[in-house]
Amino acid sequence: MVGYFLAGPTASGKTAVAQWLAEHGGHDILSADSMLIYRGMDIGTAKPTSAERADVRYYGIDLVAPHEIFNAWHYRRHALAALADMQRRGRGTIVVGGTGLYIKLLTHGFSDVPGPDPEVRSHWEHILAAEGVAPLQEALREQSPALFASIDDSQNGRRLVRFLEWAAAGVQVAPTQWTDHAQSVPIAALAVNPDVLKSRIEQRVRAMYGQGLLDEVRGLLSRDEGLSETARQAIGYAEAIQLLDGRISMADAIEQTAARTRRLAKRQRTWLRSQANVQWIDAGPERSVEAIAQSVLSQWAESGPTVIVE
Repeated sequence: MVGYFLAGPTASGKTAVAQWLAEHGGHDILSADSMLIYRGMDIGTAKPTSAERADVRYYGIDLVAPHEIFNAWHYRRHALAALADMQRRGRGTIVVGGTGLYIKLLTHGFSDVPGPDPEVRSHWEHILAAEGVAPLQEALREQSPALFASIDDSQNGRRLVRFLEWAAAGVQVAPTQWTDHAQSVPIAALAVNPDVLKSRIEQRVRAMYGQGLLDEVRGLLSRDEGLSETARQAIGYAEAIQLLDGRISMADAIEQTAARTRRLAKRQRTWLRSQANVQWIDAGPERSVEAIAQSVLSQWAESGPTVIVE
């Protein structure tokens, strides 16, 4: 199983370039963005528009409600099923996004670990919410001293819940996360000058608030199920919630959202430089979407597709 990858920091123009490539090359798109999975969280995540999605089939988008739990294991399972579906239909694959973990799940694979256990998870999440991490630490220490000794952050409640799921499944040694497969083919990544990226982020954030982000968040909060902690802390949504609660001003919400987005873009650039084999493509403002797409096509033609580890 193979696919063509297009990575890059947020606001680098990945969606527009991938859309052009998909429309002109007969491809489907698999999103590798951890926030696009949530249904109803559209404006704040800069999700592809309904018009774009009418012209190109997207996978990896709108997979769960904002109150539901979704992790790397869920993503990999969905991605492999999506890739198999594209293959059956004879469609080319473009994997586009900036979530490094999701990209690495496909290029390096994931060790064979038990999937989530909803019953066990729900039990410990309720205890975590009511009593904090101490009961989980004690339970893990009793159930599997080896797993407790190997946990990298015993104050991380979500990590403790996962280890307790492994303990309930009989796992006694923490699995190695990645397989031994090494990505050999460089993937295309869009490069934009940091000052240009900063300006784009500012414009995007202001546009999100102007397009109705607050109304979107009001609607999400009005649902009985509420939001998961991950969704509630998403960039833009956390700030919008604070604004609606009267804790910050509109100006503060915009600035804090932009600042968090800039930090995310910096982390994404750092990850791509240090954790992935990439070939950078100039995506500066003087270049059109078509020109950038043609450069990406040239890189793909030279390197060939990336093997996706099943």
